[in-house]
Amino acid sequence: MNTRPQLITTPLTEDLLRGALEVERTGHGLLPHRLPARARAQNTDGQLAMAESQPSGVRIVLRTRATLLELDTLPTKRVYAGAPPRPDGVYDLLVDGRLAGRGGVSGGNTLTIDLATGTAETRPGPVGTLRFAGLSAGMKDIEIWLPHNETTELVALRTDAPVEAPAAPGRPVWLHHGSSISHGSDAASPTTTWPALAAALGGVELVNLGFAGSALLDPFTARTMRDTPADLISVKVGINLVNTDLMRLRAFAPAVHGFLDTIREGHPTAPLLVVSPLLCPIHERTPGPSAPDHTALSEGKLRFSAAGDPAGTAAGQLTLSVIRDELARIVEQRAPGDPHLHHLDGRELYGEADAAELPLPDALHPDAATHRRIGERFAGTAFGPGGPLAAT
Repeated sequence: MNTRPQLITTPLTEDLLRGALEVERTGHGLLPHRLPARARAQNTDGQLAMAESQPSGVRIVLRTRATLLELDTLPTKRVYAGAPPRPDGVYDLLVDGRLAGRGGVSGGNTLTIDLATGTAETRPGPVGTLRFAGLSAGMKDIEIWLPHNETTELVALRTDAPVEAPAAPGRPVWLHHGSSISHGSDAASPTTTWPALAAALGGVELVNLGFAGSALLDPFTARTMRDTPADLISVKVGINLVNTDLMRLRAFAPAVHGFLDTIREGHPTAPLLVVSPLLCPIHERTPGPSAPDHTALSEGKLRFSAAGDPAGTAAGQLTLSVIRDELARIVEQRAPGDPHLHHLDGRELYGEADAAELPLPDALHPDAATHRRIGERFAGTAFGPGGPLAAT
């Protein structure tokens, strides 16, 4: 006898999503994007295309009495040639704001990246199903945070009770832009990336524009931030400019000014916090690019080193030390005409003492424990009483 409960299929629509700026309808379902189509059309970089499609900070939100929930998705999983397989992406279930479950989806597409050659190849795979059972029977607010590091197409949602969209949260919206560390790098799950932790502690609604490898002062990203409704804004910039060796000091300062000018066109008086890089020992005084450590790869480990020459700073190559000094100078220069602009030295979030206690495992990215520390410090510094992003 079939004892499977009769489930209701609810169409997946944009009003059930938060944290995405746009939703694309694909042949399978919905693909959340963190950059709008106009910005994506101006990008030719595969790294950014992958990063913006990974739904860091994106969550399905609903109200229901359901005790059983199933979500069909088509993930795209990354594999690095020569390195151990990565674990499946993690989905976090929150019930009335509290973590109530975690799960993953097997199968899906596979994107194999060869760091030595810079090539990538995608192999298609099947849709998988995420299932949460045994939920409380009363009316409740549910959030399903999608994997922060796994492109995820949403295919179908099934529950054993009707679903409705929740009311607007009523919290200030925090719009944040940064690098892979803001994207989530090696955090344990989507609600434990440092921006998600900071948002929860600060009582704000997160829109995360952290793009792995792609915090590069792109004008289309600035225009996206300009056009996105927000109450509080932060920009964390520096490490990607060094590890891509993208620009020199002559171009850096005008690019920062232009990025901030564009944001201010849409948010003239919103608190705006400029965060300089966290400590990263390999690039403090050595320019980029960052390069994979081939010896470590041969041992099945992913690790990076600085491939630049410290003498290059004389010709304008950027290091994290140079960038920190320049960002502090730029904010100080702009502050008389922009009283809502603020600066935070990233080493207050992760500095030398932290690096001694919690070193970066691959020399670039923090682990789960370090994400928690950064998130807690940012919440206390930025959102706490008297902080530059303290909500009023």
